[in-house]
Amino acid sequence: MKTLYIVRHAKSSWDHSGISDHDRPLMEKGKKKTRRIVDYLLLHKVEIDLIISSDAVRARETAFIIARGISYPDTEIRLSSSIYNCGTDDLFRLLDSLADDIGSLMIVGHNPSMTDFANIFLEDIIYNMPTSGVACIEFNTDKWADIRSSAKKTNFVISPKTLKKEI
Repeated sequence: MKTLYIVRHAKSSWDHSGISDHDRPLMEKGKKKTRRIVDYLLLHKVEIDLIISSDAVRARETAFIIARGISYPDTEIRLSSSIYNCGTDDLFRLLDSLADDIGSLMIVGHNPSMTDFANIFLEDIIYNMPTSGVACIEFNTDKWADIRSSAKKTNFVISPKTLKKEI
């Protein structure tokens, strides 16, 4: 069994003129909303074997908030420049390169890539993965390279806004 968590970074700040898109940090509001996601993950006893994040500041900060919240060692987060401006083929190559002893993977990245990648697996497509949104899909396979053709199940698709409605 493989479990994939596809995460879009939290809301970023546009208040810092003169910095590159890659270097934009998170807004405080984005950090707070990501903590709401962490609470959900904790409530549902989510355990992650590996977190791979885009190396862009806003994605990296989001990955660190989630990692610390679920007691994943933030020193074990893998940063990848290839996730910053990737397509679905790039993400499949990333998955194909993983060791099969990794049971659960969280990828933290950007739109439109995260929405496009999630929609490959979701029964009900989404039009936009919101900031701090998470899609969790479970695959009936022992090999990451086989997830394309494996039976799959959507465990959840959440965002701070949908969690607010549940309260």
